[in-house]
Amino acid sequence: MKLTPQKRVIFGGLIALLFSTLSFATPDINGRWRLDIELSTALDGWHAADLVIAQTGTKISIDHHMKWRTTLFDATNGYDTAAPVVMSDFFRIEQRHMAVYPAKDSHTHATATWIDQGRTLRLEIDTTVEVSQGDVEMRIYQEYRVSELGDILTLIELHSSRNRPLVYVFKKVIEEAK
Repeated sequence: MKLTPQKRVIFGGLIALLFSTLSFATPDINGRWRLDIELSTALDGWHAADLVIAQTGTKISIDHHMKWRTTLFDATNGYDTAAPVVMSDFFRIEQRHMAVYPAKDSHTHATATWIDQGRTLRLEIDTTVEVSQGDVEMRIYQEYRVSELGDILTLIELHSSRNRPLVYVFKKVIEEAK
């Protein structure tokens, strides 16, 4: 089949549109994600961890389901990409490992933003924690990055109290993804 110059331009435009749409496709962050312990920063104190992420409009909830032997712990952090939020029960995945817990009666301030054409959820968090010297402010920067195939979620976390990032790799739980 021979294409006329006009049909080649139209065909080429359609192909370009298809590839540009694919390159900006946003993998779904919603669903259940299971921690890959071998690929992640140490989390002594937990044998298993799942995140369940749900987005409704501008609101995002991140449920943490943590396990140590027979001990189960669940916590939810809620965010809104339209406005900053204030939480009274903010949970950090590494708090048991670090033995640094939220200060009593404190509040956590957080902002959430989508970056990278919606493939990365960026969180900026200010929270008060208890340490042996008393209560101190901790600034946290988190990125929840979904892989291009949508099967891996990488959480990169920087703390004002640490020079090295914490990196946690999660794999999408297929049963929940359907």
